[in-house]
Parts: sequence; C-alpha cells; structure tokens
Amino acid sequence: MAVAVAASAPIPMKSIMSWARFALIVVSLACADPTATLSRPAALPAVDSEQQDNSYSINSADGTVRVTIVRVRGETGEPIHAFLRRMFESVDSVGARRMVLDVRSISGSDARLVTSLVAGILKRDQFLRDGGLYVVTGSQSFSPAQNAATLLQQYAHPIFVQ
Repeated sequence: MAVAVAASAPIPMKSIMSWARFALIVVSLACADPTATLSRPAALPAVDSEQQDNSYSINSADGTVRVTIVRVRGETGEPIHAFLRRMFESVDSVGARRMVLDVRSISGSDARLVTSLVAGILKRDQFLRDGGLYVVTGSQSFSPAQNAATLLQQYAHPIFVQ
C-alpha cells in the first residue's frame, strides 16, 4: 500500500522565529518575576509628578533616544500603542543606537498593554546588544513597568538603573 504525501511550501524560518518570539512575550507577561536593579548615583532627573503625558527625545549627536512613560492607559491622551508606534518610527528614521527607558512613573494599569513596547524593542538589534538599552525603574514602578522590565531582562539584557 502506497501512502501519498502532499507537498507543501516550507514555512520560512524567519517567520517561525518571529511568531515564536511573540508567543514567548505574551506568555511571559503572565509569568513576571522580580527584576534585579543596579543602583546609581542621583545623576538622573527626579520624576516630575506634574508630567501627564508620555514623551521621548532623540539626541542625534550620540544616537540616544530617551523615553519617559508616565501612564499606560490613554484615557485623556494619546493611546500607548500610538505613542510607541510614533516613537519607534522616529527612532528608525534617525538610526538611534541606544535607548534610555524611564518607567519610574508607572504605578499600575493593564500589563498587557506593554506588548507594543517590548515587541518594538526586541525588533531592533541595536537595543539588544550590550549597552543598547537602559531601563530606569523606581520604588513606585508596578504592574506594567515591572512586567516590561522582566521581559526585557529575559530577552534584551538591559542595564537597570534605580
């Protein structure tokens, strides 16, 4: 008895790896552990409790993008996914080589909304190399900030600053 095997086009390895990476990110959101931090002198500016909106700036001289995420939910302002898309488009257009991500002001929200942030960072090799990503956390960093930090620790190996 002969068995017929249908020929199918092979699935590209890059596509499989992209989906596998995405699946790991989503699964990891539910499995976040505490993140080790590196204490630094007070060289960072204090958290501005009056700042209401997420912001970013790019120093074209040294290729550093500084991102401050104040809130994840966009009830009154720009939704986080729209802000991150705009920020990453700017990062790509200038060829930024380093990111300083300040999540000290996020005190809680829906942790699933950090997927855009983590996926955006993981898609850019310049932020995955040593010294390419710095994550600033604080004693008030909870929920989505902690989940994002944990995922980045596992996949991007950033330098944490508290």
